[in-house]
Amino acid sequence: MKTNRILTGLLSVALLLFGNIVSASEIRLTDLVRQREMPLSDVVPDLIRNRILFIGEIHDQKRHHDVQLAVIKALHGSGAKVAIGMEMFRKDDQAALDRWVAGESSSADFKAVYYDNWNFSWSLYSDILNYARDEKIPVVGLNVSKDITRQVAKGGFQSLDPKQRKALPMVTCHVDKNYMTFIKKSHGMQGHGQLNLTYFCEAQLVWDKVMAIHALDYLYSRPDMLMIVIAGRGHAWKMGIPAQIRKRSTLPQAVMLPRVSDGLISGADDEADADYLFHSP
Repeated sequence: MKTNRILTGLLSVALLLFGNIVSASEIRLTDLVRQREMPLSDVVPDLIRNRILFIGEIHDQKRHHDVQLAVIKALHGSGAKVAIGMEMFRKDDQAALDRWVAGESSSADFKAVYYDNWNFSWSLYSDILNYARDEKIPVVGLNVSKDITRQVAKGGFQSLDPKQRKALPMVTCHVDKNYMTFIKKSHGMQGHGQLNLTYFCEAQLVWDKVMAIHALDYLYSRPDMLMIVIAGRGHAWKMGIPAQIRKRSTLPQAVMLPRVSDGLISGADDEADADYLFHSP
């Protein structure tokens, strides 16, 4: 009887600790090129042929991060050399990321770095960051200072001082119809009605261009590395960071987005937006 109680207790603990783990076989992807659904485990051979894989998210959706972690584990487990590029960290905090992966900083110290960079709960990203540390997978900060993007959204790219502009790629809101449709939807949905739409567009492009440049800078010196980029779906879709990559490089890339129904990204089921859609289990 006592043994049964112990076993029941251990099972309860195991379920508590591991009940939310998502495996590669559980995740269903829609391949938008082939127009068929398949498990992630079947797609891994195609994914590792790329140098960059974008996995989009809605920031506060834990299941999206569970899928991201499952993809990271699947690609790392395949033997591919992977790095994790993250919108959530600025490039100028790379030394802190390196210390975390090397096991040279405490959880408390690193959480302070995290919250200096990002406003969403640590619990949303902790599994990814802890796995990176445990497996010594490089984590790469891709973002630019929030002060820069706030200033651009408020006053436009030309409102930056000359020193700031010199450190950034030139940005003007010369975009196609589909991208402008996305900007208008995003502008309204995120409550930015008081901001100039053109300035908001320029801020979005600053993010996309800078993160593309930072990702390429990392990959050019590491020709055997595959970077898995974790970013919001508005940056990860093909017209976001991937488009800026294509303007600067021929490195093979793929885009994976969550299946959602709000229509923020044009098309929703269109290979012009993504190569794969994932279904959160």
